[in-house]
Amino acid sequence: MSIKTESLTLSYGKNPVIKDLKIAIPKGEITVLIGSNGCGKSTLLRSMARLLSPEKGSILLNGKDIAKRSTKEVAKELAILPQGPVAPEGLTVLQLVKQGRFPYQSWLKQWSTQDEEAVYHALDATNMLEFAERSVDSLSGGQRQRAWIAMTLAQGTETILLDEPTTYLDMTHQIEILDLLFELNHREQRTIVMVLHDLNLACRYAHHLVAIQNNTVFAQGRPEDIMDEKLVSDVFRLPCKIVNDPLFGTPMCIPYGKGRTAGHGTRSAQYA
Repeated sequence: MSIKTESLTLSYGKNPVIKDLKIAIPKGEITVLIGSNGCGKSTLLRSMARLLSPEKGSILLNGKDIAKRSTKEVAKELAILPQGPVAPEGLTVLQLVKQGRFPYQSWLKQWSTQDEEAVYHALDATNMLEFAERSVDSLSGGQRQRAWIAMTLAQGTETILLDEPTTYLDMTHQIEILDLLFELNHREQRTIVMVLHDLNLACRYAHHLVAIQNNTVFAQGRPEDIMDEKLVSDVFRLPCKIVNDPLFGTPMCIPYGKGRTAGHGTRSAQYA
């Protein structure tokens, strides 16, 4: 396993967000965290990156307690891309991606050929070489997100955490980013953990799904094994029908509710 939590409790002040959580993130696979707003998905992701200290329990990264390791040591094994990152005005894509190599710099070890190769490999892998000298703030939403992903790739970690990487992107750019992450996992065996709101895309891209509800894990496993009407009803309070995606065969959620039927007026789909 890449990451494991044991009896993990996370709190903001006196309010527990995650309680006695036990999960295992499979190595070399894509894991997607799902759950309603405010359930603790982003908080859990931040704790995995050592940005939030547990109130109780532990997080193991490749078998070692993350709290007992130095920040630089952890940064060589795990990278995180938070939601909606902002680059300083005028920063070029190349300058941004170079920041991914900071964990490897010191007074004794300055910029090296290895650092340079890692940066250009990341730019190439994300199809951002042609934009290397462009300022980050001049890019489209999809290009900008690819630039940030390139920075995390340059960090050279086998595990990458992403908090809602498709937020504010249109459908075309959402698929572009998720396809990129899928290819990185397939080609380089990177372990990818991300938070997604779209259940259908989560089921399509994830090897492993973790549904969070009531401050803990409601279910975890392959989407085909755990995604059903009961899970969506219990976790999201949403009545729905689960069918097979006609293109991929993965679970697809069709919510009940009001809407227009083809060639007719409005109606309400009844909860079956």
